[in-house]
Amino acid sequence: MEYKTLNQIRAVADIRPGWLGARPLSKQERLERWAEVLERQEGRRLRTLFEIEYAAPAAWSMLRADGSPLSIAFADQRLRSEGLCGDTIGDAIAFFGISDWELHNILCFCHHGETMSADVAAVRVRAAAARAAGHQSAFIRPMVLGGCVATLVAIGTMIS
Repeated sequence: MEYKTLNQIRAVADIRPGWLGARPLSKQERLERWAEVLERQEGRRLRTLFEIEYAAPAAWSMLRADGSPLSIAFADQRLRSEGLCGDTIGDAIAFFGISDWELHNILCFCHHGETMSADVAAVRVRAAAARAAGHQSAFIRPMVLGGCVATLVAIGTMIS
């Protein structure tokens, strides 16, 4: 092995401190990047995945569709360089760290029909990013309020 001084190495290489290197994206940042990539599609209609909740467990993780929100994510160089391995449901769950239910909510046929706009997909992905960031209370409060109102209505109906 040949020894070279730092100055000799600088003559042939760009040397940067480790703290200047790119750090891996967090779960929230990966989801935000996916939303940004979808927003750049400017109203494009994307294919949903048909009835994913009924797919056999063995086949479920391999489900995909050309022109889906997942294929748009996989087409992004940054997401691939961060580790997105493909455009299947299994790849998305592993990379984005979201639950089956969240992914179902983002791209299933039963919520959107055969296609959905890229803008709607971006909104759904941003909601998952907000939950990843710990802003769950913003999504839980309306459910709690709705439950309280429903309880009061039921009690009022029984009393009348």
